[in-house]
Amino acid sequence: MGILKLENVGYRYKDAPKDKYVFKNINYEFEQGKMYAIKGKSGSGKTTLLSLITGLEKCTEGKILYDGKELKKMNLDKYRNTDIGIVFQSYNLLPSFTAIENIILSMDVSKVKIKSKKQKALELMKSVGLQEELAKRRVLKLSGGEQQRVAIARSLSYDPKIIIADEPTGNLDKETESEIMKIFKRLAKEENKCIIIVTHSQSVCDESDEIYELKAN
Repeated sequence: MGILKLENVGYRYKDAPKDKYVFKNINYEFEQGKMYAIKGKSGSGKTTLLSLITGLEKCTEGKILYDGKELKKMNLDKYRNTDIGIVFQSYNLLPSFTAIENIILSMDVSKVKIKSKKQKALELMKSVGLQEELAKRRVLKLSGGEQQRVAIARSLSYDPKIIIADEPTGNLDKETESEIMKIFKRLAKEENKCIIIVTHSQSVCDESDEIYELKAN
């Protein structure tokens, strides 16, 4: 059984007509150790689907299971802070903080017990290809690729089983996109993470183990 499972998931906005769904009958299963791409045209509901997976929105129909447990019966704050990591297209880092401060803050929020948060943060930075000298640099002084690496390191700070990435290479050039995808692939294959990437990029799809195409209802 997969770590994350969507069973007959449907969603419509509360003020929409009862027969007007963003999508219906979605049945996806995600396993650890694999990288998945979710693609679809604008308006197909990709961002909405991520909101459901992360527990920010609730399904209109069907259910989402994490490790066999239904999301709506779980502590969703704990789920978001310990079980899943999220990487955004726009990085969503705190601009007034340094790279290492962004990573350590994530550890603080998750209340993860780590002997030395600073040392752990430096190890995570190294694991995503960032030199230690960048640790004390404010994130606005970093390139787009470097900021995204910090964002990935931040998402790993509490060792989640699932990494969800929303257009993580959308603001990056092709060479940097390739480097970021190598990181995601390593996380799946060597660290047994479940990587779920929403993307418009065909090259990202080509790198993935499985592709789900979301079509507007």
